[in-house]
Amino acid sequence: MALDKIRAIDIHTHAEEPCGSHPDDGYDELQATMAQYFRAPWSHPPTVPETAEHYRAQGIAAVIFPVDAERETGYRRYANEEVAEIAAEYDDILNPFASIDPWKGKAGLREARRLIENFGIRGFKFHPTMQGFYPNDRMAFPLYEAIAEAGAIALFHTGQTGVGSGMRGGNGMRLKYSNPMHLDDVAVDFPEMTIIAAHPSFPWQEEALAVAQHKPNVYIDLSGWSPRYFPDILVRYCNSILKKKVLFGSDWPMITPERWLADFEKIAIKDEIRPDILKGNAARLLGLS
Repeated sequence: MALDKIRAIDIHTHAEEPCGSHPDDGYDELQATMAQYFRAPWSHPPTVPETAEHYRAQGIAAVIFPVDAERETGYRRYANEEVAEIAAEYDDILNPFASIDPWKGKAGLREARRLIENFGIRGFKFHPTMQGFYPNDRMAFPLYEAIAEAGAIALFHTGQTGVGSGMRGGNGMRLKYSNPMHLDDVAVDFPEMTIIAAHPSFPWQEEALAVAQHKPNVYIDLSGWSPRYFPDILVRYCNSILKKKVLFGSDWPMITPERWLADFEKIAIKDEIRPDILKGNAARLLGLS
């Protein structure tokens, strides 16, 4: 991945196109509802190759990952190995992370170690709302230990971004699991593990900012929201004490990177800080610079 040939690094994109496998599992309804909520131009997610081609055309690199939430949701997961193998064909643009439901215990731990050793995976995506767990639940700690030992990144969904919004019962998703304050415990117990709190953490934005400011190993990605809706306090922190700890993320395919970047141009971020938010901070975390 040649940094001089890309204009930004999107730290947060999804690979989940083949996850629906049963007519009654609700996956297609979830995707269609999210696409309508986010005004995305599709009702079923694009493939990984389609994602790579889109990002290549935009001159933007991307971290891409599946979400393993099959235990809680019934959606078939997108195999981590398959995502990694496809992403390897587009390694000028795509950097694959993996996802393992921490409820899988020792089986999940073995999978994480295999992915690190055999596929070079250096990041793992967690979605507490969809996986149904509190990030500081000690049952997840063996998995965190493996991630920390490998020097890998743990990226956690936080807050409410619109996933399941308006659906019956919120599509069964419980928002309580994604309060970013739960990551404070994880950061204390795993101080060497890089943690990314994904999304502006509505309605817990100040909790996320507090944890990221207080814990050196905690970062924030700005995905899942158009920048035009960022709260003022988030913009102030981006412009000051967290300027090296915030990262561009779109939440593709629900928000395209070009839409996010166009809206980012219109908010009051200092010119000298924009390059780090868009590329520099992520490049350092990913070991690209």
